[in-house]
Amino acid sequence: MWGFYPNIEFDLKERKESKQGEKTWDPHLRSTYEVSGYDIQAADGEIGHVEDFVIYDETWAIRYLIIDTRNWWPGKRVLISPQWIENVSWNETKVFVSLLRETIKQSPEYTEELLLTRDYEIGLHQHYNRQGYWVDEPSVKEHSR
Repeated sequence: MWGFYPNIEFDLKERKESKQGEKTWDPHLRSTYEVSGYDIQAADGEIGHVEDFVIYDETWAIRYLIIDTRNWWPGKRVLISPQWIENVSWNETKVFVSLLRETIKQSPEYTEELLLTRDYEIGLHQHYNRQGYWVDEPSVKEHSR
């Protein structure tokens, strides 16, 4: 799963184990709590910050980052897929995406009351001109066999 998300991955070779065989802290792993608040750096400048995450509860996959753009314009909350992240700078507390600010600004608004239907997701991915995660991902039914 981590291979889809550049620089939000951990290297199994670097995972250290103590003499007793217990796993120690991995410096490449971060909690969603820590990444909340990180600035979003679009290809042409900052656009907002990570407010929260949409997580698929059956597989614990992070489907989207909820981005708050209201501190930049009379903005709104929008969704960005973790697949569109180029880099995360832990030192700068920034998430870098290869999207233009105007594209993010014009993205369909996300509200907590909104049901994330496949139609909404298709429209969102079409807006960003990106393929949906569901194209390459085995269905949940295949995982449960």
